[in-house]
Amino acid sequence: MTDAPALPYEVAIVGGGPAGLTAAIAVAETGARTALVARRTPYTDNRTTALLGGSVDFLDSLGVWQRCANKAAELTAMRLVDDTGRLIRAPEVKFVCEEIGLATFGYNIENRELVAALEARASELTNLVRIDAEAETVAPAEAQVTMLTTGGETLAARLVVGADGRQSLCREAAGIAVKRRPLGQMALTFNIGHSRPHRNISTEFHTPHGPCVFVPLPGDRSSIVWVNTPKDAGALMALDDAALSAVAEKQSHHILGRVTVAPGRHLFPLGIEEPYELARDRIVLVGEAAHVVPPIGAQGLNLGLRDASDLAEMVRDAGMQGRDVGAPDVIARFARMRSNDIRSRTLAIDMANRSLLSDFLPMQAIRAAGMHAISAIGPLRRLAMREGLSPSWRSRAS
Repeated sequence: MTDAPALPYEVAIVGGGPAGLTAAIAVAETGARTALVARRTPYTDNRTTALLGGSVDFLDSLGVWQRCANKAAELTAMRLVDDTGRLIRAPEVKFVCEEIGLATFGYNIENRELVAALEARASELTNLVRIDAEAETVAPAEAQVTMLTTGGETLAARLVVGADGRQSLCREAAGIAVKRRPLGQMALTFNIGHSRPHRNISTEFHTPHGPCVFVPLPGDRSSIVWVNTPKDAGALMALDDAALSAVAEKQSHHILGRVTVAPGRHLFPLGIEEPYELARDRIVLVGEAAHVVPPIGAQGLNLGLRDASDLAEMVRDAGMQGRDVGAPDVIARFARMRSNDIRSRTLAIDMANRSLLSDFLPMQAIRAAGMHAISAIGPLRRLAMREGLSPSWRSRAS
């Protein structure tokens, strides 16, 4: 991957997070001349991602997964525990990968390890040009999109991919509006060491204010995503390491033994963001520019990786047909490919969150009955597992 830009490009990706890097690699591997506009910065975030369904296979096909597989922990079972203390409570549900013929549901990995592997693979692709700067202006026109970077470079592409996050400049340039809904919750994330093995089991405790999930990491370590009210999440964030360790151990019901909090915490508000369109004026959206969902069910980056996979399929097919990759009907196909997946996942996450937070007794009863059915009825449980990993109908979208 070289640093000298050349004009014109077929595809330019804006944004160097995991979704943007994956999209750039996948598009470049189609043979399209590709630019990645993203500043190189050290990735110090210690947050993690549970890669589920086809995400690992996709990363493996790109030559990425083998570079970081030894830094990830297998997820072979998932437990859902009702810890609300309410009168009407759901039974515990346990999903085991072997029941649907899988060796593992997926893997949990620190984002910085995944990004390092993506950067290493991207550097090997000769038709992927890295522009080590941020996009300052993005100007779509009839035949191409012109971009000015913070480094003073001007480049043009037939198609621009906005992988530039929640405050997407590309989305704004395309004139795409966003529907935003704050959820009145915050998520605290941190990693822990513990004295008992996790046995590759992810455990999700459902509290009255949101889930608290303990997800395995390599060794006797786990990552925690703790969703709470803003007040309580802020109070947890303010605790010293010893106090937070004690509180986390209590919340885990001591299943992992003695808990020790590792350095590095992150606190962020939760919301749902849905752009009204995914493609317009030679610009398509991926990652958090295209969808923002709460960290429930590990759907966020997995959705972003499916964005990248479908984007690469669109670019490859357009190239084989001699089509303009940024033509309105071509990018409209991408929007169709992605919209059902994004909408269905967003709806499922929203409904799961609402049902957990509801104080309405009939809603609690419906939730408990649903969880009981999943626990007791094998075919329903197996369907829930398969659909939770990846929508079965996605490959049929066109």
